[in-house]
Amino acid sequence: MNSAKPFPVFGHRGARGLAPENSLPGFARARDLALTGVEFDIALSADHVALVHHDPQLSADITRDAAGRYLTAPTPVLHEHTASELAVFDIGRAQPDSAYAARYPTQQAFDQVPIPTLEQVLGALGPLDLLIEIKTFPDRPTLTAPPEVMAAAVITLLRQHEAIERSVLFAFDWRVLRAAARLEPRLRRCCLTAPDTIAPISATGGRLWLDDLDLAAFGGELARAGNATGACAWAPLHSTLDRRSCELAQSLGLAVIPWTVNLPSDIEAMIALGVDALISDYPDRVIARLRREGRDVAPPGFVASLRHNR
Repeated sequence: MNSAKPFPVFGHRGARGLAPENSLPGFARARDLALTGVEFDIALSADHVALVHHDPQLSADITRDAAGRYLTAPTPVLHEHTASELAVFDIGRAQPDSAYAARYPTQQAFDQVPIPTLEQVLGALGPLDLLIEIKTFPDRPTLTAPPEVMAAAVITLLRQHEAIERSVLFAFDWRVLRAAARLEPRLRRCCLTAPDTIAPISATGGRLWLDDLDLAAFGGELARAGNATGACAWAPLHSTLDRRSCELAQSLGLAVIPWTVNLPSDIEAMIALGVDALISDYPDRVIARLRREGRDVAPPGFVASLRHNR
């Protein structure tokens, strides 16, 4: 990698370390930082409105009701409620005594921050590149709509906003990627991986998440398995990535985009590996690291430079 070349930086869930996750204030912060783009998550309401939210259920750590009270378990499942029913909840302020608040002490708090719709987020982000993760759970299928339904809802809006070419669809559940490939071949796709989506969780083992691909058939190499899906990129949890697997993925034509690269030591390590981009809760830290060696953040356009899916 050319050390002087601008480097693509993506804010995780907007910019979770700096502002409420998956929120319009968080996306505004990402725009202010002039990032390459943002990563965010998709849920689907009962009336099939695409919402930008990470968990299938509202999180008690960050969610208050209309009276300002933090939720307690069991919290509502998004897929079981309409968008208007969910619009009354406020996700702008972490519960002060929660582990979540302790984990992100620099996250600025806001009040009256509803869960945004994908439509609102696309309008707010302007030209930024979009890494869009669809959240489904093959081991708990009733928590969400089916993969093909969720993919269709996202693709419809991306087409309406003429955002297909600056978007990459991410998923741990690789059935989502297969559904998206059928619906919109122009949409680039990325295979997400983490240890808990590879370790055995059923009679089919990790194959439940990997769309029934047998990892052993690919020599145990996630990069080879991901490449077989026709994906253009691989996004591993940063702590699972080493130089050999990074170089293997890139030799196959996959961009390598590790996620939640937050600590300065991890940012340093991933850049040293030669990854193609970073996703961080603290994109300001990545920017500071780049500037120390005179490098700039790559402008939007990284996604359009990726190879098209097969």
